[in-house]
Amino acid sequence: MTYVLIPGAGCTPWHWHALTAELEARGQEVIAVDLPCDDESAGLAAYREAVVTAVGPRTDLVLVAHSLGGFTAPAVCERLPVELIVFVAGMIPLPGEAVSDYWGHTDYKWDGDPESDYFFQDLPAELAVEARRQLRPQAGRPMDDPALFERWPEVRTRAVIATEDLLFPADYLRALAVDRLGFAPDELPGGHFPMLGHAGELAELLEAYRREVQGPGREK
Repeated sequence: MTYVLIPGAGCTPWHWHALTAELEARGQEVIAVDLPCDDESAGLAAYREAVVTAVGPRTDLVLVAHSLGGFTAPAVCERLPVELIVFVAGMIPLPGEAVSDYWGHTDYKWDGDPESDYFFQDLPAELAVEARRQLRPQAGRPMDDPALFERWPEVRTRAVIATEDLLFPADYLRALAVDRLGFAPDELPGGHFPMLGHAGELAELLEAYRREVQGPGREK
């Protein structure tokens, strides 16, 4: 199977580098997708196309969607042979829902200090500095696009949250997963980027999910 890593708002393949290394060390193929997040002409359709293009002819896919990447993952399932979706600190859209409507629909309330680091607060200082430097401006174009799927894909789905996430608090994401997916998420320590702060633990969870999907007797 191939892991396809879909970044969140303003993020790049670099933000997956620690998890990529962990998965590759376990013998897995990994594609960290570069979305056109800073292109004001690119909407959700362009994001989906970027994933489809990056994957090419590969099959047996595990989509791992971080944060805003959750709006892209279900739509990709209509174009590619996806075996598993994993939301990581992820937004979980309804069919046809726009990002701009999502906040009200999910009763999201953020009252943090805009001067605080609510992305990388749990990372070592040097890593946090580099993670901020690697961010790109997030264009507003996708925010009013309706999610590009008409019904939830018939694909096995899992969710992972981070218990010290300052952007999407754990209680909020727990309730969201139960409401929209019908089950409680698995939990890791740390902040909004567990793929940087707890890459090894996240890799182990993903590998456990992969083994569940493959079952006995299937090659990786």
